[in-house]
Amino acid sequence: MSDAPLIAGVELGGTKCVAILAQGPDSIQERVEIPTVSPEETLRAIEGVIDGWRGVAALGIASFGPVSIDRHAADYGFITSTPKPGWAGTDLAKRLAARYGVPAGFHSDVIGAALGEARWGAAAGLADLAYVTVGTGVGVGLIGRGRAVDGLTHSELGHIRPQRLPGDDWLGSCPFHGACVEGLASGPAIAARTGIKGADLASDHPAWDGVVHAIAQLLHAVTLTGVPRRIVVGGGVIVGSQFLLPRIRQALRRSLNGYVALSEIEDVDTFVVPAMLGHNAGPLGAIVLGQQALTGH
Repeated sequence: MSDAPLIAGVELGGTKCVAILAQGPDSIQERVEIPTVSPEETLRAIEGVIDGWRGVAALGIASFGPVSIDRHAADYGFITSTPKPGWAGTDLAKRLAARYGVPAGFHSDVIGAALGEARWGAAAGLADLAYVTVGTGVGVGLIGRGRAVDGLTHSELGHIRPQRLPGDDWLGSCPFHGACVEGLASGPAIAARTGIKGADLASDHPAWDGVVHAIAQLLHAVTLTGVPRRIVVGGGVIVGSQFLLPRIRQALRRSLNGYVALSEIEDVDTFVVPAMLGHNAGPLGAIVLGQQALTGH
């Protein structure tokens, strides 16, 4: 990998950003974490890091969103209708690409994590997968034939409205949709419903029933897109509550009820797997975006 070009990757998250200079997971030259505060202060801090790097051949940016990914749109490279205060309408890709004058790839943070896991992580060797993150938000990145599956914009499957558990009429916490998957199963949703952070919530607390049900409904929908040969699941809620994944797998199996009669899906333990790259999934995905921009793919 020593002959591979150096890529500057940037993952913008809701609480922190990561700037990484790398060729891949085995060749990370530098990794810097930056708090996500106001847009201008955050971007200046990111630029202060990248300004000190030499030999950067391309730039990859994976950002929380929603973001505009249509290169023909006037707001391409912008964060759009995010609920994060102060960040709606923030230019990321155009600003950074113009500053450094190198090819730049741009997409959502969940697509970045999906690309990282596809190249080097839990879905290595598979061209078709889904990455599902359950943390501060809930998001899905679909990869087909090694590329992000998108069109007018990126998917926002974390905001689908799932079938509810019988008798559960909690309104949910999403400011846009109330009881969408994110409004029912994200970290803030769990805390809003119980008054307790998910990491501190007992494994037998009844609130987990609704979380498992909502996530399984999401995975049901993702499976039926026909895209993933594997679903990789990550994010703070999943990582912080190890008992969830087995429950989610079984709920998905019951929900699908044998409808998709493919061995890859019927073996749910290998179809739904935990992420492998941990806190580097998104930053390494940004490296993949930069590599793709450099090669024109």
